[in-house]
Amino acid sequence: MASQSTISRRQQELQLQYSNYKNSLQQLASKIGDIEQETEEHKLVLDTLAPISKDRKCFRLINGVLVERTVCDVVPALESTAEGLKKVLEGLVKDYKKKQEEMEEWKTKNNIQVVSQ
Repeated sequence: MASQSTISRRQQELQLQYSNYKNSLQQLASKIGDIEQETEEHKLVLDTLAPISKDRKCFRLINGVLVERTVCDVVPALESTAEGLKKVLEGLVKDYKKKQEEMEEWKTKNNIQVVSQ
């Protein structure tokens, strides 16, 4: 009876660890998607502003406040933000791959086989 309880407890621990890995991967994937979307929005705005005269006025939303600027003021800020987003995205992708490899090693070590329902 005690061995059955130990096996059941071990299975629960393994299921909990597996769920934690899956949740972590899902959260990272969600963050990656959000950053990719924001990067695409920045690219779209930069592409739209590229052919426009540099002294033309435009508006930028900063912390919920719409601010009037010129194109030559806004473009460098957008480019630096886009570059920062790109670096963050690269870091998140690395984290995702590392976590995925860690999970695969854990599955191999514990002889885990996922059964689809």
